[in-house]
Amino acid sequence: MRGGRAVRRSGIPWLLAGALILGACGHGDRIVVGSKNFTESDLLGEIVAQQIERRTAVPVERRFHLGGTFVCHQAITSGQIDLYVEYTGTAYTAVLKHAPVLDPDSVYRAVAVEYGRRFGLTWGKALGFDNTFAILVRRADAERYRLTRISDLAAVAPRWHAGFGYEFLERADGFPGLAKTYGLQFAAPPTAMDLGLTYRALAQRKVDVIAGNSTDGQIAALDLVALRDDRRYFPPYQAAVVTRSATLTRHPQVAAALAQLDGKIGDAEMQRLNALADVEHRDIGSIAREWLLANVP
Repeated sequence: MRGGRAVRRSGIPWLLAGALILGACGHGDRIVVGSKNFTESDLLGEIVAQQIERRTAVPVERRFHLGGTFVCHQAITSGQIDLYVEYTGTAYTAVLKHAPVLDPDSVYRAVAVEYGRRFGLTWGKALGFDNTFAILVRRADAERYRLTRISDLAAVAPRWHAGFGYEFLERADGFPGLAKTYGLQFAAPPTAMDLGLTYRALAQRKVDVIAGNSTDGQIAALDLVALRDDRRYFPPYQAAVVTRSATLTRHPQVAAALAQLDGKIGDAEMQRLNALADVEHRDIGSIAREWLLANVP
């Protein structure tokens, strides 16, 4: 959905990202693969890049850790990158500005049609997992206050402090709607911070609740608990490769290579891969290589 590893705080400086976006379009015969500025996006970008390299003769350039949703969307629509992995719910609500819809198939069809018509972009089929927002608390607090659902937070929120990523605080499917749906009012306005910092802030008791990613490997490592979205606030966030349609026309073999990834990564598998990077500090290149050899021989 969406926030190198998450511990790489800075990513590409904003001025450099802006320069990439404003530069001249066109890559010749290269395929430029981008990613957002969090671990999972970098990992998926590397899997996609290596898959193209191993199945085609097209040279691949990596531009990872570019920034958030809107930076990557601007990069692909302006031709600075050819493809990256996006999430259906993010595209539907944050980019297309639609109100959240809960049916996964309806959301996928809508973004596929509208992205093609408005932006000249093609959505590949879902990779197989749904990375929804996860409202996380420390396990000790969950047990002490009997917190299992997001609605349970209403009783403790007036005494608690929240820390959320910048994007989550502003998105249509983010904090404002969540607070309204669940009647949440914290002791102070939520602290805005980099997504990669929120997990440690929670574990170190600097905040009491965060919005992480459901497939993040740090959830188990830091002994955190994800509260159930009992009022079904969050839409589906199926991951899929989004590619410039002109790129696929120019390189049809790339479409065939990417199709071999369809449905291959489940929720638990994505969380395991993220943990290899964030918890065990493995290199994303080797993680991607091993996964491809085992799952897309």
